[in-house]
Amino acid sequence: MMYCAFRVWQAPCMEHLPCRQFTGGLCVSVSTYGQFATTGGRMDISVIGLGKLGAPLAAVVASKGFRVVGTDASPAVVASINAGLSPVDEPGLQSLLDISQGRLVATNDTPAAVAQTDVTFIVVPTPSDSSGRFSNERVIEAMEAVGQGLRRKNSYHLVVLTSTVMPGSTGGALLEVLERASCRTVGQSVGLCYSPEFIALGSVVRDMLRPELLLIGESDTRAGELLQGIYARICDSQPVVRRMNFVNAELAKIAVNTFVTTKISYANMLGDVCGRIEGADVDVVTEAIGSDSRIGGKYLRGAIGYGGPCFPRDNVAFAAFARKLGARADLAEATDAINHYQVDRVLEAVVSRQGAPSAIGVLGLSYKPDTPVVEQSQGLLLVERLVSRGYDVVAYDPKAMATARDCTRVQFEAMPSAESCVQAASLVVIMTPWPQFADIAVTAFSRTGKRLTVIDCWRIATGPVEAVADLVYLGRGAVGTTTPLTV
Repeated sequence: MMYCAFRVWQAPCMEHLPCRQFTGGLCVSVSTYGQFATTGGRMDISVIGLGKLGAPLAAVVASKGFRVVGTDASPAVVASINAGLSPVDEPGLQSLLDISQGRLVATNDTPAAVAQTDVTFIVVPTPSDSSGRFSNERVIEAMEAVGQGLRRKNSYHLVVLTSTVMPGSTGGALLEVLERASCRTVGQSVGLCYSPEFIALGSVVRDMLRPELLLIGESDTRAGELLQGIYARICDSQPVVRRMNFVNAELAKIAVNTFVTTKISYANMLGDVCGRIEGADVDVVTEAIGSDSRIGGKYLRGAIGYGGPCFPRDNVAFAAFARKLGARADLAEATDAINHYQVDRVLEAVVSRQGAPSAIGVLGLSYKPDTPVVEQSQGLLLVERLVSRGYDVVAYDPKAMATARDCTRVQFEAMPSAESCVQAASLVVIMTPWPQFADIAVTAFSRTGKRLTVIDCWRIATGPVEAVADLVYLGRGAVGTTTPLTV
């Protein structure tokens, strides 16, 4: 049965929205994918959690013409959004906020935001516990607040969970909390979907606008169709959409990341092997095998280990989940072990070429380019290992210097530029493939007397550097530093 609700927009609780109000106008809520996608029906959307993923999601949705209310426990974040300023460092976010003024506001009153909207996205952290499993504590708090808001309205409402959770969570404890708090039955007057994002920090906006895959775990067809219709309005691409039950969607989410980490670790294993054979080149090998459609070249680049807030923990969580079921998790466990080894591998390359403790330059502390995030960063882990070995460390990163300082107890010298970092070092390691590291002035590498050694884990340094310094490409076997193969 087609369900339509017509009502006039009202800004949620004026005392919570001091900076900006929505304009008036009729909002048409249509609960079927076909009619919503083709008629341009308007809906009001709330986003709970305005952090690294929630703020971009709210801005992306608002930029597509939806009226959005974001909620966050932090007064500073709420004030930032209401002032039209990005609360997080993410490329493209400020531009979306600029074009969304008048359609996006923020509040710390989640029940009020839910009561005045048609759809709620929950984007809150699910940190790992001591066993490696994801904690639902913040999601449960959000579900309870959503339920309180639903008690203030009578119309149909869709709740979409995007936070990564363990399989069995959405249709189990989380559904129970929502039903108990709202006094509603999921599948009747309220729909529930699990739809995690497949994004990376530093490209969140782009990944949300142009996803390759949309995963929808749905309580019922009506909820899934409505969410698919919303995505059709948001996405600039035409992604593959896979709709399924909750547990399959939960499994698919962590399975994707676990498979990608396995692919990364396989490429790094190849890099380790190639680096020990004279004439071998991991880029040549991975390009060849990646041309096979059964393998594919994406994420198949031998370099250093993966880091960040998702890949490491998703892999560990998948292994923990499998073990609890009594299933073998050998592949996930081996992937994690190979990843931990990568810092040792780089450290070995440094020590073998710079035996006596001296100043080592580390270029790149963020776990990937275009983000200040250093969680599980290979660059920061290397800094800590070098300091523990007695080396002095000078380091530079375009965005992550402040966060790196806050996230480690070891002492290192933060340099004001990549050039100054190179000039102050007796050996340099390129740990993060920031594009600007390929453009460092050649003069910074030049030395009088003994040539500077540069260990380039990503092989981005160009030929001119090789003219004045000794370039060591991790993953390539150099003549004189490896064992030639014999038959």
